[in-house]
Amino acid sequence: MEKTEALTKLLRSYEKYYDINRDHPMEPFAAQAEFSLHDEQYFLVRSARISEADSKEYVYFATEDLLDLKTLETLDLRAWEDGTGRVQPHKDHRNSDIILIILADRIDPEAMKRITKLHHYKSYRHGFYGWSHYKLAAIELSTGKTAANRQGRDLQKLFSTIH
Repeated sequence: MEKTEALTKLLRSYEKYYDINRDHPMEPFAAQAEFSLHDEQYFLVRSARISEADSKEYVYFATEDLLDLKTLETLDLRAWEDGTGRVQPHKDHRNSDIILIILADRIDPEAMKRITKLHHYKSYRHGFYGWSHYKLAAIELSTGKTAANRQGRDLQKLFSTIH
């Protein structure tokens, strides 16, 4: 399957809940998506608010002919830095997760191993203002092999829709 066709299928699964930017994504990504959720808990009436929580997800989609170690590290760093740069921690901020999904024709074996070990985490004011997790998943389109870090294992289910 071609990368652009696979990306289109993947983005279809995101378009219902996410704001998708395919026209002008940040370089070197093929598309970006953003999800926002504001949750409130109150007692009997809205003015008796017990708690509020804001959650966000920033998703970066990359398409590569060959994913080698250097390219992986570049994509990883750009997604993490841009995602955490968008976070606005405050007392009602729960989490802002950064997600990187890579579609590649071929993935270098070293890069495949490295994907499983990549990990980022950041807490804001010792967790009182929330945190950020990092999820990463990649698929080698020529073989259907997938790899993900610990947080991103649930993303591998998405690849069944494109392969």
